[in-house]
Amino acid sequence: MIKKSNELRMDYVPNLKGGKDTVKIINILENEDNYGGRLFGISIIPVGGSIGYHQHIGDFETYYILKGKALINDNGNEQVLNPGDMTHCKDGDWHSIENVGDCELEYVAVILYNKEKK
Repeated sequence: MIKKSNELRMDYVPNLKGGKDTVKIINILENEDNYGGRLFGISIIPVGGSIGYHQHIGDFETYYILKGKALINDNGNEQVLNPGDMTHCKDGDWHSIENVGDCELEYVAVILYNKEKK
């Protein structure tokens, strides 16, 4: 399978998980192509925007920061991540992400189901 950039579906989600502003998601794989997963894409959060604090049940999520500065809340542990950094939210854990930089925050987001969910 090959898809050109103009063939990738884009979602615009306002106030995602109770966060601020609108998150743009570039879906690299659609659900039918994402074996064992729920999301493989690029998320883009505008300056001051965020995805609210939420729990993962039945799946887990990994972020790999490409551009910008992210304030991550990982089960109450807040840290700033920069390009090249990653964070992983396990099944049952809580997290959030906020753009605290001066440009758009871009990161790879992957959500996979845990073994029992498959």
